[in-house]
Amino acid sequence: MARPTGTRSASRYQASLLEGPVLGSLLKLSIPIVLANILQSGYQLIDAFWVGRLGGHAVAAVSVSFPVTFLLIALGSGFSMAGSTLVAQHMGAGNHHRVNQVAGQTILLVVVTSLSLSLIGILLAPGLLGLLGVEEDVYDAALVFLRISMAAMVFTFGFSMFQALMRGVGEVRLPLYIVTGTVLLNVVLDPLFIFGFNLGVGGAALATLVTQALALGTGLWLLVRGRHGIVLTRHDLRPDTVFIRRALSLGLPASVELSARALGMNVMVFLVTGFGTVTIAAYGVGTNIMAFVIIPALGLSMSTAALVGQNIGAGQIERAGRIARLSALIALVALSVIGLLVFTFARELVAFFVPGDEAIIEAGSHFLHITSLTFGFIGAQMALTGVFRAAGHTVVAMLLALVSQWVLQFPLAFILSRDTVMGVDGIWWAFPITNMVTALIALILFMRGGWQKGRLAEREDPLSARVSDDIISKGPGPGT
Repeated sequence: MARPTGTRSASRYQASLLEGPVLGSLLKLSIPIVLANILQSGYQLIDAFWVGRLGGHAVAAVSVSFPVTFLLIALGSGFSMAGSTLVAQHMGAGNHHRVNQVAGQTILLVVVTSLSLSLIGILLAPGLLGLLGVEEDVYDAALVFLRISMAAMVFTFGFSMFQALMRGVGEVRLPLYIVTGTVLLNVVLDPLFIFGFNLGVGGAALATLVTQALALGTGLWLLVRGRHGIVLTRHDLRPDTVFIRRALSLGLPASVELSARALGMNVMVFLVTGFGTVTIAAYGVGTNIMAFVIIPALGLSMSTAALVGQNIGAGQIERAGRIARLSALIALVALSVIGLLVFTFARELVAFFVPGDEAIIEAGSHFLHITSLTFGFIGAQMALTGVFRAAGHTVVAMLLALVSQWVLQFPLAFILSRDTVMGVDGIWWAFPITNMVTALIALILFMRGGWQKGRLAEREDPLSARVSDDIISKGPGPGT
């Protein structure tokens, strides 16, 4: 019985990513990813909208829980990132059988990692909240929300892996369709669980768990069908020590990078908690808004990584450079415009999440007024970081994150808020300073050109490619 390959049907689309106009190729990948990320953020926005109806203490409970969840997710996300990088480069090089093998090994690593971190998170949740100095009136709700979120992490990890693998092969529409369906379901489940079943903040986390489980199940089913650029066999799921070593070399720095950013969020929460519940809630609402408005840059960074990775794999370094420069420029301009809009409508945006709570509205809008005009620098930095990841230079991306969070943002926030008369404003001003300096460092590293030597896959000769595709299409021969 013939097995679907998903490679022939995508050949023209694949060629357009490697040979078509740079702007068109970038938009072709970016727009579905941006839309999917906007919808994905709908989980947090929908949660924030309904939890906000429970009051400021409920908002604070979710606010202090989110960075902990993000930290543990970041610890394991490096393997998905490594898988996406390798898939993209092998896809660009025409090594379809290696694409399948990388996908299978990535699934194994992500399953083991997600189960381990989920269990650790559930067990250590009380201690983690204690380290953050969460106030007594927020603690119980935060613990419930955090533990359910930890249980949901297995599904969140898994679906994130599916999205990363699909990006690597250039298939960005399927994740968009899945996310659309699950977010619409979450719109129904959130108020049902929070108010209908009277589960409070725990209901918001439970709704996310259910929808993420459905998303992962759908994604795995599509991978098994094998019609979208990846064809999984049992052989691909057998542990491969060579791949695991390579995944570790790429994935561990990526995990450190993401963890450094997530841990930086946790430490910032630690600083913020010293200024009371109103400031915690303002920080939570403000960072939720920031996370939403930088989604276009995040999507552009992801599409840049996939497109640059495929072009590096194909040996088209000059084209990869043009993609990188255009992506950084688009991100700079787009987020500068968005930042100006956030600055203008800061009060209205904060009030959407905490209607009627004037203290939080005032504090949150003040935070956004200070930070929003440097959003463009965040966009440029994220686009260039995508280039470093695509080239397998995850150590460079890691160092950028460490400098951003631990050399710049946290020390500045600590000193300005504790050792000057600025108080909490010192924390807020650490954000724009960090944004500008980190973007400049990323630009300098990009212009040095080390990323151009990041080819991880060799092109497959045409005869081998035809034989490989034929074997996959016809399935294993007798006796195998």
